[in-house]
Amino acid sequence: MIRVGLTGGIGSGKSTVAQHFRELGIPVYEADTAAKNLMNTDTTLVEQIKVLLGGDAYGAEGLNRAYVAEKVFGNPDLLAQLNALVHPVVRQDFNAWAASQRAPYVLQEAAILFETGGHDHFDYNILVTAPEETRIRRVMKRDGTSRKQVQARLSNQWKDDRKIPLADFVLDNRDRRKTRTNVRRIHRKLLELSGPPGRPLC
Repeated sequence: MIRVGLTGGIGSGKSTVAQHFRELGIPVYEADTAAKNLMNTDTTLVEQIKVLLGGDAYGAEGLNRAYVAEKVFGNPDLLAQLNALVHPVVRQDFNAWAASQRAPYVLQEAAILFETGGHDHFDYNILVTAPEETRIRRVMKRDGTSRKQVQARLSNQWKDDRKIPLADFVLDNRDRRKTRTNVRRIHRKLLELSGPPGRPLC
């Protein structure tokens, strides 16, 4: 089974693209959702996060996301340390999930992939792109946040021109109709790549 990474900067629309793949029958693992769950349920990871960020990282209802965000998003080094704890646990969980699927290929949707070297763990990687101004407007509307807040989150992610050379497929997500067409094109290619050895590719 081929394993495919699906990523894109905040506001690029990677979740919309992931849904298009689901509609084509492809299983999608949401790394961000899984990470949030594992940060509350994996006891070893919970203890490691407490050591890194302090006991206030958790409250009566579990992970104190506001506290964690305040601690790490202004501190790239601390964010990198947190990612170094969480990402291996997510990768292990993804591998177990992928092994249980029955499909020509599976996708893992992740906000940060190239930045952490996570793309090396996949057979192919899809990068969803959109102009930065478009992405900023989308997130401001979606999350009710300010331009400054969105730009602060963008600063923790690589620019697209740094990620494009590392991607096997680049999907421009400005036009909804074109996006659907390009998803189907990539889907057909991945089906070919997952076929029997020696099968000719278009």
